[in-house]
Amino acid sequence: MSQRFLSPRLAGCCALFVFATAAWAQAPAARLAPPVSIHDSARPLLPPQLQDFGAYVDSARKTFDVPGIAVAIVKDGHVVMEQGFGPREIGKPAQVDAHTLFAIASNTKAFTAAALQQLDEQGKLKMDDRVIDHLPWFRMSDAYVTHEMRIRDLLAHRSGLSLGAGDLLYWPPTSYSTKQVVERLRDVPIKNGFRSGYAYDNILFAVATLVIEQASGQSYADYVRTHLFKPVGMDESLIDKTYIRTGMDVATGHAKADFKDLQPVPPMAWLNDPGAGGIYSSVHDMAKWMNVQLAGGVLPATGADGKPVRLFSEDSQREMWSVLTPIKVGKPPIPELAPLMPNFSGYGESWFLSDYRGQKLVWHTGGWPGMVSRVTLVPGQNLGVVVLTNAESGAAFNAVTYRVLDAYLNPETKTDWVAVYDKAVKKAEAKSDDSYAGHLAARDKTSKPSLPLAKYAGTYRDPWYGDVSVSHENGKLRLRFSKTAQLVGTMTPWQHDTFTVRWDDRSLNADAFVTFTLDMDGHITEVRMQPISPLTDFSFDFQDLRMVPVQAGKKGTQND
Repeated sequence: MSQRFLSPRLAGCCALFVFATAAWAQAPAARLAPPVSIHDSARPLLPPQLQDFGAYVDSARKTFDVPGIAVAIVKDGHVVMEQGFGPREIGKPAQVDAHTLFAIASNTKAFTAAALQQLDEQGKLKMDDRVIDHLPWFRMSDAYVTHEMRIRDLLAHRSGLSLGAGDLLYWPPTSYSTKQVVERLRDVPIKNGFRSGYAYDNILFAVATLVIEQASGQSYADYVRTHLFKPVGMDESLIDKTYIRTGMDVATGHAKADFKDLQPVPPMAWLNDPGAGGIYSSVHDMAKWMNVQLAGGVLPATGADGKPVRLFSEDSQREMWSVLTPIKVGKPPIPELAPLMPNFSGYGESWFLSDYRGQKLVWHTGGWPGMVSRVTLVPGQNLGVVVLTNAESGAAFNAVTYRVLDAYLNPETKTDWVAVYDKAVKKAEAKSDDSYAGHLAARDKTSKPSLPLAKYAGTYRDPWYGDVSVSHENGKLRLRFSKTAQLVGTMTPWQHDTFTVRWDDRSLNADAFVTFTLDMDGHITEVRMQPISPLTDFSFDFQDLRMVPVQAGKKGTQND
């Protein structure tokens, strides 16, 4: 089986190495449109390295099996280019353009940070306020962390939670409300020291969502629309898929069933964690967002007094773009990627901070079922590039991004980053295959489950997720997560009291081992899970579940 190399939602220092492969029917090559600009009569020309940019993007689409890509480049306050390439959905004629909406996923986090900084400037909160000052009922699983968690900490991935901890509370989409997701944080284990290191999370942005709502008196969606989208002029952008209507210019995401067959996937909404990844936007709108960021928060419009109007202050931007959490710089997976490895790496308030060719980079990636994206700002060059895609290939958005950055920062060299990332993808696939081969080699194929299959059936409860049920149907075991409609699958004996679960939804690529622990009398005492592939998306944090049998007739509160 071929698999993704790291999670498409892992918007961290590993974002250089987010990959996917499969075959797709290539759409006709897009012709590069002339450069455009807004709010100015000048029409900046693309640099020489980008004169063949359309063909280069098409090579990335073909190599990494991405049907559609949209790109916008801004420089010195102008929109140098905004264009789409390829189809919105495979097998259909509609093409991606500059106005096509994509899920920007974790690129939403920068909007959440901007909202909090605005509320700080308005005196409605302070970034160093304790979270419990605004949400008195808020609890982490550690009393000290609960007491000391500041609003700024919610944005910095330094809480002590492990990578993706608690993500199963909202993803795949669950029936929990945002408040219920946050309430269950009290039972999510903290595995690292508070503020001691970096571990990417999404769940604390649900807390940030509630802080924004409490301080502003508006829903998160209404606040973002009123105080961010409207002043920036992002008229096309939406908070979540519930606003999408038939006939709108919207891309369809694509994922690979069983890691190999590219297929459309239904749109998704993070209604219970919108501050982590709820926005849909176009490169046309994101170009406006990048220009405001590069202008230090200054909006295109001027006030009645003729003075600049700001979205946020210079001090607020300085805080958002300052390193709060250092990130270790690792080794490149292949030597050809060494030039992309930064001298420093860290995370600020919802932005990654690093360097490339002597320039500071302010950037983020986003991943969603069927869509991944990257926004990159080079403040020293007043340069920005956004790449939105409708398939799960970080290799594609990275190859496109670095071609643009090189055109401005390293014009004497023209690296084929598509070829470089393709080599890295193939190496990652080989490693993932080796991992599964190792499981097969260790398997005792002659072993059998200790109990009759029907004895494994029952309800099992994890303290932070809730109930997971196993039923015995037509001679097979079926596993169901009570709050997650997509997590339903068939269990097959693997060895001893370990089973594999194969999810009915094959686009999830998250099959897992399920292991039952028995006591000396043959009674089940605990159930644990582990993704089969080490490259399954980190948001499937099955390994954090500690499920115990629920006695017949016993009531609990986890699923009330």
